[in-house]
Amino acid sequence: MVLEEIQMAKKLYVGNLSYDTTEETLRTAFAEVGQVETVTLVTDKMTGRSRGFAFVEMATEEAASEAIGRLNGQTLDGRQVSVAEARPRDDRPRGGGRDRQRSGGGGRRDRGYRSYG
Repeated sequence: MVLEEIQMAKKLYVGNLSYDTTEETLRTAFAEVGQVETVTLVTDKMTGRSRGFAFVEMATEEAASEAIGRLNGQTLDGRQVSVAEARPRDDRPRGGGRDRQRSGGGGRRDRGYRSYG
């Protein structure tokens, strides 16, 4: 019995994108390296404008590695893009970069009321 190796798709992070870059532009650029499964251009909810980064899912790990090697640092729509393996959501820091304990507010205890008794 021969076991076939299961190929798994690999998600890549693509950053420093021009606001003019479209999903189709990304699909075309990455398709030159290997089979593209999905392209997700991240947009602002309020304006619908690109936020300057996207996720591209390549069909195989080999294609993903090739895409990182060939496209990282290359120019796309006038911008030098960065391409790296996407990190799982659980690996990212939470809280939007602000220190939650020093975010202000908090009621009376933070307003300087003291008891001198």
